[in-house]
Amino acid sequence: MMYFSPSNKIKCGIIGYGKMGKIRHKAISLSNLAEVVMVYDIEADIPLPLKVESIDEIINSKNIDAIFICTPNNLISALCIKALDKNKHVFAEKPPGVSFNEVKEVMEFSNTKPNLRLMYGFNHRHHDSIKKIKEIIDSKALGEVLWVRGRYGKEVEKSYFDGWRANIKKSGAGILIDQGIHIVDLLLYLVGNFDEIHSLISNDFWKIDGLEDNVFSILRNNSTRISASIHSTMTQWRYIFSLEIFLEGGSLILNGLKTSSGAYGDEVLSIKTNKTHNINGSFDTEENIIYELDNSWNSEIEHFFNAINDGTNIEIGSPKDAIEIMDLLERIYKADKSWNMQTL
Repeated sequence: MMYFSPSNKIKCGIIGYGKMGKIRHKAISLSNLAEVVMVYDIEADIPLPLKVESIDEIINSKNIDAIFICTPNNLISALCIKALDKNKHVFAEKPPGVSFNEVKEVMEFSNTKPNLRLMYGFNHRHHDSIKKIKEIIDSKALGEVLWVRGRYGKEVEKSYFDGWRANIKKSGAGILIDQGIHIVDLLLYLVGNFDEIHSLISNDFWKIDGLEDNVFSILRNNSTRISASIHSTMTQWRYIFSLEIFLEGGSLILNGLKTSSGAYGDEVLSIKTNKTHNINGSFDTEENIIYELDNSWNSEIEHFFNAINDGTNIEIGSPKDAIEIMDLLERIYKADKSWNMQTL
């Protein structure tokens, strides 16, 4: 059944108007399925007449159908519950919270609101390269997955520590929960969960309690025998995204990620087929696909709005996805017994 509003568009409010709030606003407008009618932020400049004076003004508004939560991590879970309680659909940024138990509470509350849609912003699943990788893995065209290696790193200057991400009370942790969580999410999405984890976590350079600057982790699923290694870092001194998946019949190598800043370089997927899986049976083949556009933001928003309009389930970024991500994330942190966890 089509969702109805007076303009036939879903009315949206945005809480938090930093970088992500502005990105969501643009994607909402481009979707032509919804419109932003209210925006709140404690600091950011907001165009009139969208600006309101409080969060409650958005949450309690009878003119709002869906709320986008683009706040620091420590506020996300409570705002999700508060918005759902007022019968609003909710789209929240990652991470879904700062602990597994916190996110579990949100999931349990969302189960009491079956007619509402709750979705989390794991936009990497919506990159066209990731969709291609998922399609190849699921088709078994290259056989079963053997192992995976993921790396995600960013340049960090001292100015980074002036923001809320460097405040343990607001962020919950360091680089893994901030950026590396995308690699954790992609592992779950593409190859499934893991039951054996070994981790080394450090903050040897920036030396801020509770905020790790490197996480090295090795994971294994003892049922499927798939192993993975991940490295999440903010002492890379350059931006890097790399996801390598090795299968019985070849490999899927994604280097770079198309972003608005261009910091991660070209998004290039290399698909290599071994001799044994080549239809001619005589030589290896390799195809390189360069993705010129980042369609992830628009794809993600359309998925959310279509679920609202059609009354369908959230398939990517669902509460179930969120709880699995936070569970695995927390187990990665806890696998290093020497790491002093502050909040997770």
